Parts: sequence; C-alpha cells; structure tokens
Amino acid sequence: MKVMSENVFNAIIEYIDSYYLENNCVPTLQEIADAIHLNKSNVSRNLQVMKERGLIEVNGGWRGVKTKKIAKILSDAIRIPVVGSIACGTPMLAEENIESYIPISISILGTGKFFALRAKGNSMINANICDGDFVIVRQQNTAEEGQIVVALVEDEATLKRFYIDKKKRKIRLHPENDEMEDMYFDKIDIQGVAVKVIKDID
Repeated sequence: MKVMSENVFNAIIEYIDSYYLENNCVPTLQEIADAIHLNKSNVSRNLQVMKERGLIEVNGGWRGVKTKKIAKILSDAIRIPVVGSIACGTPMLAEENIESYIPISISILGTGKFFALRAKGNSMINANICDGDFVIVRQQNTAEEGQIVVALVEDEATLKRFYIDKKKRKIRLHPENDEMEDMYFDKIDIQGVAVKVIKDID
C-alpha cells in the first residue's frame, strides 16, 4: 500500500469510524498509524490532504476529526449527561455532577429532556437492569403506576418501580428482585422515568 493513496484514505476513514462507534471518540494519530501500518507523520500528512479534499472535517486538532459518518451520527444525536450513580438496592445520595455525555439519536428517544445514571446493585435485575448498566431517564416529576422511576427520598435517590398502595395510603417502590421487599413512603420526589437501558452484551 502506498504511503498516500485512495486506499490509504479509505483505510483511515474506516478505522476512525469503527473506533468511534466502539469508543465514542476518535483515535489518536498513533492508534491510526498502528492500525494501518504507517508512521505518525505519514498519517498526519494523509489527514491534511483528506481535510483539503473535504473527505473529513477537523475541529481543534486531530482528535476533533469528523468523517461523513461521524458527522451524520452527531447531527441526529443529542448529548445525554451522565449525572453520577443511582443505587439499585440501598438508596445512596444522588451525585449531581456530570461525569460524561452519551450521544443518542433523537429518533430513539423521542421528545423530552433526558439524563443518564449508572445503575448500582441488583435490585432491578428482573427488569433487566443490572449493576453497571446505563439507565436513560426522561426528566419529569410525575409517573404512572408500574413505571420505573428515579425517586428522591430524603435526599437519597433510588431506581424502583412505582405504585400507590391505596390500602396503606402510601407510595410503594417495588424492587425487581425476588429477594428484596417493597419500600413504603408517605412522600417521594420523582426525578424522572426510565425509558432505555444501555448495557454490554455477555
């Protein structure tokens, strides 16, 4: 393979696209060089020519490279803030700091304002929400019975299925785990309703 050719351009684009889809960022010059068996300076020269030809966009250095595929993904996506961890089991204090962002297509989520939390614990395993999964939540302060909500109870947040117990006149938060018991409260603050789960496939 020549140092600079259409084949090299295509190989670089294919590698950047596949890397981005897996890691949600573009590779370093060294990673590109290792992948297509060129040195860093040759990769840099190729990227410069590709930029001049309009094959890629570059914003703020080579880590800001956008191929046509990446640009299309980003144009159809919104950035969902990851705002810490949520306890699936013993409630823990909600962390309001934004740890990172997850780009997700608008067509998948629909309308609304969203945030993401990383599930912690096993209280929702019967709902296929496991420790470490990202839970996408539509921000709202009301919910229908049976929906999975992020509930704030005395400044502690938990992820549970929401019910109203009319006999006890209390709110019932149901863990989706046969080994755990329901939690009852006089009052909770609903932070949002879970709509999607992002998880690794075993």
